[in-house]
Parts: sequence; structure tokens; C-alpha cells
Amino acid sequence: LKATGVDFLKSQNTREHHTDGYNTKNLVVRRGQPFQVQVTLNRELKAGDKLSLRFGIGENPTKIRGSLMSLKPEREQDFNGWKISMVKKSGRECLLSVTSSPNAPVGKYNLNVKTGTNIYKPEHGVICLLFNPWCKDDTVFMADEAQRKEYVLNDTGYIYVGSAYNIYDRPWNFGQFEEFVLDACMYLLEKSKLSLADRRDPAHVSRAMSALVNANDDRGVLMGNWSGNYRGGTAPMDWIGSVTILQKYYKTKKPISYGQCWVFAGVLNTVMRCLGVPSRCVSTFNSAHDTEENLRVDVYLNEAGEKLSSMSLDSVWNFHVWNDVWMKRTDLPDGFDGWQAIDSTPQEQSQGIFQCGPCPVKAVREGDVYLPYDGKFVYAEVNADKVYWIVKKVNGKDKFTRVSTETQDIGRNISTKAVGQNRREDITLEYKYREGSKEERKAMERAYSFIRPSGLVPRSGYAMTTDRNMTANKPVVLHETVTKTGLSIEITNTEALHPGNPLELAITVKTSTPGNWTIDLAGSCQLQYYTGKVQANLGTIKETIRLEGQSEMQIPMKIAPDAYMKAFASLDDEVLILVTAIAEVKETNDKLTKETSMRFEYPPITIQMPEMAQLHKEFSCAFIFKNKLNVALENCKLMVEGLGIFKMTTFDQGDIMPGRIMKSEVICTPTRLGEKKIVAKLISNQIKGISSEKAITIT
Repeated sequence: LKATGVDFLKSQNTREHHTDGYNTKNLVVRRGQPFQVQVTLNRELKAGDKLSLRFGIGENPTKIRGSLMSLKPEREQDFNGWKISMVKKSGRECLLSVTSSPNAPVGKYNLNVKTGTNIYKPEHGVICLLFNPWCKDDTVFMADEAQRKEYVLNDTGYIYVGSAYNIYDRPWNFGQFEEFVLDACMYLLEKSKLSLADRRDPAHVSRAMSALVNANDDRGVLMGNWSGNYRGGTAPMDWIGSVTILQKYYKTKKPISYGQCWVFAGVLNTVMRCLGVPSRCVSTFNSAHDTEENLRVDVYLNEAGEKLSSMSLDSVWNFHVWNDVWMKRTDLPDGFDGWQAIDSTPQEQSQGIFQCGPCPVKAVREGDVYLPYDGKFVYAEVNADKVYWIVKKVNGKDKFTRVSTETQDIGRNISTKAVGQNRREDITLEYKYREGSKEERKAMERAYSFIRPSGLVPRSGYAMTTDRNMTANKPVVLHETVTKTGLSIEITNTEALHPGNPLELAITVKTSTPGNWTIDLAGSCQLQYYTGKVQANLGTIKETIRLEGQSEMQIPMKIAPDAYMKAFASLDDEVLILVTAIAEVKETNDKLTKETSMRFEYPPITIQMPEMAQLHKEFSCAFIFKNKLNVALENCKLMVEGLGIFKMTTFDQGDIMPGRIMKSEVICTPTRLGEKKIVAKLISNQIKGISSEKAITIT
């Protein structure tokens, strides 16, 4: 008896397994769910014949190691949790049903058919086995169909960026079904050197992927670069999705240049969804990078209110993006299933490698930061307190004065894309209790008990502090600064912030208690990266104002275009306008600081195309941009991509003068059904971040 052919019944199996989107010749199925194969033999099957299907994973698979499953349909046996049965026999054809174990190792399996001593190796005999959120017995099971559609099957989405006061979305193409993306993920699984036992567990797989998506330690996918110089690679702002990155990485097996946090998160999201683990990109605004693990971030200002980036080892990022993956944590006590934070941006080493998570989001909320993995780091990112210090030179030495403490500023507006809708969903309450609530303080105290911070001492060791209590070596739970005068500061822009126009800003100072108050106000305006690093000082103001009782005064601040355009155009990153104010009440010695980041506003890209189109029928799509700014945009590049419609395309547009209109066109031929999105991005020397998108339904 010999096998002469195997039909993998691809279209039927992939439809049932929700894997019909994958662009690959091989069969892709999910674990714990039956799929069928049809075996053709050289003659009809007789009573004494021996027939078995053999599934092997890894090098030299063996039954003893559990890497070879030999399934015999004549006695429907269960082998390592795998099952096989004969559905029907007709003539020389046998239809077999195979169900893999719901905790089988994920990866590539080779299928052979054994008849007696003959072994038949079919063409495209490699089957990719993925995690299965549709299967109740799989640790990544997700009960809600709308959530599975969003977190596993949606290949486009948004990553939220900007600042806490100005959040906007960046469209991102995850593209987990595109050509070679699954191959790249399978390559990463092999590269991870995870044991087969560890490959059963999404916690181990997601931790390994958080390490492999950055190139540190293991020549993984992406090189991080925050230097502002991206020669020899692609600037992080220039990517519009993960597809090009993973395809290029799979082809060259060399790290791709360059990534920053949202690029790492976008790629890790693609990898996890591709492997079948529900995953979402999570953005936190005012995210603390607490290098000492003392849950405190120190910010140093000079007397003009300018932030001194060089002094602080801790930093507060305007935003930071990581991922949540959904799973049962079988390795932890009860109560920590559900979303787990993982992060592939290389920030701190964990167990000697740049990797982070999975850390249960519930553990972050409750302050259980002793649980694996990396709970302290994730907890600090969303919960640290912020302490402002003013640095004055006294007799040639730096003197540090603590100005104010903010306990509610870190970890704001934690955001992800809503399920089934193109809008932002705020998930802050999944990560922490409401600021100021009893539960929040209790969780904070619980976290402190595991972290044991070193008390409040400024970062620079030689700092002179007069307040002896501050160095007490015990955990200090900080409280928000309260002033006797009811002092508060607001920072706003009075005109739209268009590059090339003056920046018209205002600082409003308010008091709310009876009395005559003399207030010294210092304000500064700086350009900063999203990592909190200051790139240029643009200007300062110093005024003394008088307020009586409950009153307020608005102080204007104007920055001419010449003061910032040169710095603005020389940077390869998107920059924000950072305004910092320090107010000091002479009568009571009350001090207060406030900072706000603002974003420049840009003209839009308009996408013109029909709302519907037919599969494999051409249609045209036009991209129109009018430069409404007062400055020429130099070296403009337009990048466009439509998953399932056309491959990534780049147009060089040269310089676009003020008032000029640019138009580009793509002829599209859709290859997949359903709602698809076209994403466009324009970058120039002056502007990095104009993007736009439009949906089309393919019938």
C-alpha cells in the first residue's frame, strides 16, 4: 500500500480556522480544532492495512520527546492530546479528520503519510499550527467574537501618539496576512530557541517575541535609534506599517533600521496577531522611565523654567507604546488572567536581555509588582510620581530646591483602538484605580512595600538639601502640592500652531484665596522629542504680576518663526512645543510648576476614490495635498499602501511651495474581499507626520 497524493483541502480548512487571509502556499490551521485532509492511495484500503499520518516538529522529531505524533485512524486514538478519525472511504480515497491538542507547541509541522514501511512526503507538506482564540481549551481563548475580529483578524489599526493634552492617531498597517509575514514569524520562533514545552505557552512565546522584535542581544527585527540621525536607514517617522519591515527582515535576516516605540509596538502587534494571540497596541501619555525603580521621576529646571534634560537619568516620555496580549496565566496564582503587558522597545534589561513582560495588567492595578515578569518597571511607567527641582548656582555649586510634586500626572489617558470602531478607547482604569481613590492609594502602598524606594533624595549625589526629613530612608508616599494661595497655572495657545507662523501662547495665573499676592512668573518655550529630551530653547519670559483674592491674569508669549524654523527643519523626528511655567508667590513662598506639550497643526492629505470596488477589477485612487503653510516643504515624499489592494508605493514630490497643490495617482487592483483601508503619509524636511486614510469595501 502506498500513498500517491494528499489534498490539504485548503479553502475549506482555512475558512473554518479563520486563516484564509494568510498569503501562503502552505496550510495554516489553529490548534485544538479539527481539520480534514484527503489521502489518495494506489489501491483501496483493506482490513489489515496499516496507515498513519505523522506530524513532526523541529529537527529530528521523535515520539519520546513529544515532537512526533503518529496518528492511526483505524483505532481513533488520542496521542499527546491529538486525535484522528476516518470520515469516509471511497475507492482509493480516504478523508481523515485531525484535531491537534489545544496545548500543542505552535510552529511548523511536517506531515508524512506512512503505509507499512513506505513514507510519502507530500508537496507543501508543511502545516503551520497557530494559537486558537476560538478554542475553549486554548490558553488564549477569547469568548467575544467582536474582540477576536479586532485583536486577531484586523490587519489595520491606529497607534495613539502626541501628548496627554493633544492625542492623535497614527494609522498603522499591521499586515499579519501579507506575503512572507507568517514566514518571518515562524523564523523568529525558531530563532528564539524556545523549547517545545515553552512553545505551548503564550506567556513564554510573547516574552521571547518582545526580545526578538528589537535587535539588541539577538540580531532581532528592529534597531532602535533616538539620536535624530537616521542616515543609512529609514527614519522611524517614515514607516506606515509592519509589512515592509518584516518582509525585509525575513529576506536579509539582518536587523532593519530604525525603530522607536510605536514602530516596535506595531511590529510586535503584527507578530502576536499573526501567531494567533489576541493583541492590541497600548499608548500611555506621560509615561515614566524610572531607572532606579523608586517610583519617582525627578525633573530639573533652571531659574528661567527651562528643562535641563542632561541632569536627569529618569525621563518622562510624552507617550510610550507597548502591547497587551490576552491569555490565561497558568504559571501564576488565580486572578491574573486576561490582558498582559509586553514591550519590545529596548529600555531596560530583564534577566540580562532587552525584553519585557508578560506582566498582568491586573497586577499593575493592584500593586502586585512582585509577579513575573517586569511588574515594577511597568508599574512605574504608569504610576510614578513627578518631582520638580529648581537648580540655582550658589557660590559655584548647584543648589537644588524642590518646587512641587505631581502625583497624578504620570500614566494618563492610556489608550487603544476601540473594538470594531475607528476611535480611541481609554483603558486607564484597567491599569489603575481612579487617581486619588482609596483603592488607588492602597495599591500604591502595596507596590511601595515591594519596591522599598530610597526616600526622596535628588538624583545628583552632591545636591545640598536643607530638608532633613526628605532623606529619611523609608518609603514616602508623595502628595500633590497644595498652595496657601490656591495658585494654579494654565498654558494655552491663542492661535493655531502652523509651522512658519509665530507661536502665540499664553500663560494664565490664578489665585483663589483672599489677600494681595505678588507673583514672580518665569516661562520658557522649548522644542522637545516625544522621549522628553529637549532639542532647542526658543525663548523665555519673566514677569512680576499682582493678583488680589480670586482673580487671574493672562501673560502672552510669542515666538517668531525665525526662532524655531531652523531647528524644526533640521530634525528627522516630529517635535512638540514644550511650555514650562514656574510661579512663586513672594508673600507665602508658595511655588508651583506646570508644563504642557503642544503639537503643530498641518494641512490634510485628501484621498479620492470610490466607496466600493470589485475584486480583481481596477479602480483609480488619487492623493491630493495643498500646502497651506507659509513655508516651502522641501524634499516631499508621499508613501501610500493599501493591504489587499496594492503594495507600498513611494512618490518623490520634490519641493512644494506655499499655495501649491500636489496630486498623485495609483491604479489599484483589489485581491481580497471586505473593508480595506488605504493609508497615505507625507514627509518633508519641515514636516514628518501628515497621514491620512480612507476605507473602501471590496465586493
